[in-house]
Amino acid sequence: MLTRVVFALLVVVFAGTQVLAEDGEPKTTVVALGLTDHKVAEEELTPGAALAAPKFNSPGVAYVLVAHARAGDTVEVHLTKDGKSLMQNMRELDADEPGLLLQAGKTGVPAGGWPKGSYTARVTVTRDGETIAEQETDAISLH
Repeated sequence: MLTRVVFALLVVVFAGTQVLAEDGEPKTTVVALGLTDHKVAEEELTPGAALAAPKFNSPGVAYVLVAHARAGDTVEVHLTKDGKSLMQNMRELDADEPGLLLQAGKTGVPAGGWPKGSYTARVTVTRDGETIAEQETDAISLH
């Protein structure tokens, strides 16, 4: 219950600054995107919060919080290494979502740690076959 209350507060905070799409509805927006060393809880994604970055010997999770997604939208989040998707999670929405948290990654540590490389989180939101939002984090180098 507390999670839903905190999430509702996040949506209200961002609602005051929301941009409207051409049809007068709130514009679908990527509110938070990143890489961290654990599965993210909604209450961690308060404005300005910094989550711990993954290390070669920690879990690695890509997360995205999307506001005002609509029924029929497809949201994909990828954990990438050197530009190639390692793990992904995709959700096609059956109903409008004021906020959607989606994650992809590994909550355990790969045997021997993460391979050396540059890791990013990438999100794509599509509607009616067209990309309406796309974003990628800065790369984190793991050695």
